[in-house]
Amino acid sequence: MRWTKFLLLLLLPSWLFAQNETNIINTYSNAVNDSVIAWRRHFHQFPELSNREYNTGAYIAAYLKKLGLEVQYPVAKTGVVAILKGSKPGPVVALRADIDALPVVERVQLPFASKVTGEYEGKKVGVMHACGHDSHIAILMGTATVLSKMKNVLPGTVKFIFQPAEEGTPDNEEGGAPLMIKDGVMNNPKVDAIFGLHINSQTEIGKIKYKSGATMASSDWFTVKVNGKSSHGSQPWSGIDPIVIAAQIIQGFQTIVSRQEELTKAPVVITVGKINSGVRSNIIPETLTMEGTIRTLDSKMQQDVHERMKRTAEKIAEASGANATVSIDTKTEVTYNNPELVKETLPALELAAGKDNVSTMDWTTGAEDFSFYGDKAPAFFFFLGGMPKGMDPAKAPPHHTPDFYIDDSMLTVGVKAFCQIVFQYAKMHPIKTL
Repeated sequence: MRWTKFLLLLLLPSWLFAQNETNIINTYSNAVNDSVIAWRRHFHQFPELSNREYNTGAYIAAYLKKLGLEVQYPVAKTGVVAILKGSKPGPVVALRADIDALPVVERVQLPFASKVTGEYEGKKVGVMHACGHDSHIAILMGTATVLSKMKNVLPGTVKFIFQPAEEGTPDNEEGGAPLMIKDGVMNNPKVDAIFGLHINSQTEIGKIKYKSGATMASSDWFTVKVNGKSSHGSQPWSGIDPIVIAAQIIQGFQTIVSRQEELTKAPVVITVGKINSGVRSNIIPETLTMEGTIRTLDSKMQQDVHERMKRTAEKIAEASGANATVSIDTKTEVTYNNPELVKETLPALELAAGKDNVSTMDWTTGAEDFSFYGDKAPAFFFFLGGMPKGMDPAKAPPHHTPDFYIDDSMLTVGVKAFCQIVFQYAKMHPIKTL
């Protein structure tokens, strides 16, 4: 019966089809719901690490080819790009999903829980979709299914981007959004606007949250190397202790946050997550290396923090007769939602989820390499709820943890949102024909 409705809808004249656009999107999206859930659970059960998404990419590409789309595979090693050309003139809209999993051992008791293992930094690890990228894949596949059935009334071109390695590449390999862009995904045809979504385990299902302007932080990874002088642990005056110096540097970094940056403009986070020094408890080591991350939501503040960190580490070390070097590697930029694009897109989100289920959010210090696409075209990145109804958000397991869990029963809200966005953007940016 469900597919009979599809066939009847396809026989409708174009003008009537357009009048019932929202109803048709809803009908098609509801019909593909079971498939979206099945896809999500398949990818959850068989996750793959960044730049190693071989089976994932092949599975996606094979399905999109069945839909009759123009498929490019592989792109950026394991990614997939598919193009759907509508029957009406219009802009080029890109929709993006990330496809990689994390080196996490799953603890959630599910019939489709991951039992997969892989290799990460030379170690055997569990592999889990602990950030919800499996749901992103399924939502975008569902969107491609719905829009391909609406091709006869679709304005413009839709580019479906399935991107690997959002979580970062192993061994400093190229990958992620920068490599997708390098491989030309924002061109041929040139993208006029790009949209992405992220599931959120602490937002109730059926709800959408968004923020205009700076939304997610830049992510910088830093390394500090301190060179001191080795000595016996009982005679610290005979050496220069890099561990004590490192402790002072860490405190100095925190005063950059608490006393030097204007936090009323945007938040700043500096976290040292790893320290390596010494081999024995009674020997003062000669060297120390520590690593961490910087999160900022303003590009000028980001550069200012970099300069202050380098100066702080160098001067503290110098005061003790040591020397310190700081290297900083920018992994992602600030994810910035174009304010005008957000304003134009809001009606689409409200049609998809209901006006009462769409709300603004605060910025987050989490990071996303979706940010790089925003350098090439106006971009909008929003969040879709995955938390079971009635659950306390404070008790919902966060992302990147072994207990991460989402309710996948309403992923089609994401499908509806993407579909509505395509039509809404075309209405706001019509292509005039002679």
